[in-house]
Amino acid sequence: MDERAALIEPLIPGLRRYARGWLRDAALADDIVQDCLERAVSSWRQRRGDAVRPWLYAILHNLLVDHGRRAPRRATLVPIDMADEVALAVRAEQTDAIEHGDLSRSLDALPPEQKAVILLVSVEDLSYAEAATVLGIPVGTLMSRLSRARDRLAELIGAGARARLRRAK
Repeated sequence: MDERAALIEPLIPGLRRYARGWLRDAALADDIVQDCLERAVSSWRQRRGDAVRPWLYAILHNLLVDHGRRAPRRATLVPIDMADEVALAVRAEQTDAIEHGDLSRSLDALPPEQKAVILLVSVEDLSYAEAATVLGIPVGTLMSRLSRARDRLAELIGAGARARLRRAK
């Protein structure tokens, strides 16, 4: 395995999680992650420094923002006879589905810059410095956006959710 593959491969699951959290469409997220990886490999020599993780997340974040600008938000309708039978036959736990739906709607209600910091810091566990590098903002700005995002999510989800939004470290 070459140097690039050794550095990039362990980061792919996190990139996929971030893209899926942003888009909530597994197939589209995987396509955008693939675009990210293609850009990373083709511009490998142009990167600055040794920190591959923030660099990859920055590429992915920019692709996600670009996609959001291009694609209007609308649901994809699938005729019932074309739907996957397995997906129709399996029932999710109602409370899990309700909580997941609440969280998803709450994340979607956040401005993109707040959504990005929540996903990068709370879900992908990037350090404040790494997340600030990904977004191209100062660490202080990231911290204030994160605080506002957590406060807003707590309002949207309910007062008891605030403690779960805090970073465990």
